[in-house]
Amino acid sequence: MLTMLEGYLNYLLIERGVAPNTLEAYGRDLQRHLAFIRQKGLSHFKEATPEIIVEYLVLIKNEGLSANSMNRALAALRGFYKYLFMEKLIEQTPLANIELAKVWMRLPDTISKEEMKIILAQPGDKTPAALRDTAMLELLYATGIRVSELINLTMNSINWQVGFLTVMGKGSKERIVPIGKTAYDCVREYVDKARPQLMQKKSTEVLFLNRFGGKFSRQGFWKLVIRYAAKAGLQKKVHPHTFRHSFASHLLEGGADLRTVQVMLGHADISTTQIYTHITRDRLKEIHQKYHPRG
Repeated sequence: MLTMLEGYLNYLLIERGVAPNTLEAYGRDLQRHLAFIRQKGLSHFKEATPEIIVEYLVLIKNEGLSANSMNRALAALRGFYKYLFMEKLIEQTPLANIELAKVWMRLPDTISKEEMKIILAQPGDKTPAALRDTAMLELLYATGIRVSELINLTMNSINWQVGFLTVMGKGSKERIVPIGKTAYDCVREYVDKARPQLMQKKSTEVLFLNRFGGKFSRQGFWKLVIRYAAKAGLQKKVHPHTFRHSFASHLLEGGADLRTVQVMLGHADISTTQIYTHITRDRLKEIHQKYHPRG
């Protein structure tokens, strides 16, 4: 059974071009499912019935998984059993009549423009690390890129002449995102003044370097964001993705069209981008009630 699972993951990687993070998550989900199948005394995936699948889903849901995690786990199962059916390793898929769990409309965490300004001012410019942190935060907010995209940027990712960023997103899809003058200036200052010191005589094309002269980890940047949010005294929960959410909602508040924001975020489906319009509508309603004479 393990061989079948590995075959599916290789299929996703090679033929479907699934992003590494998604592949890793699917692998974890399916390993867990495999353990459950073995625990039930089954020797082959073809023995899995719809009742077995539902029992497994109830089990993981009772462990407190979010709706998004439930959907991902179910999507992994659906894709896996579809693959087994396609490869004629099973006669029918046990998930044929099981619907994807409904994702509750959960608005993304955002902060106001004023709160963002306070966080961006926290690192300062006194040390090489401070210049780097300022550049990373400004670039994250200016472009709305994902953390994984940020830490994987190289010196060649930025077109210094026109102020554009070339980003390799999910599924190895490339997109071009404008940077903006403030972020551009901060990154330029970091590259000119701080990066040479952080390199420690090493040779690397990675744009943002940690104190050892290597590439930042996602966890390392996560801690950095939490630290500056706490320093700013914000009462909200702020994490790296908050910058991406705020980038989108602030653009839409300012009048940007949904299609343009979709392209900059790298969303394959515009319905993913549409969730930010809920935030904008709430904000517009709030402004209307506050300032309109009959609000």
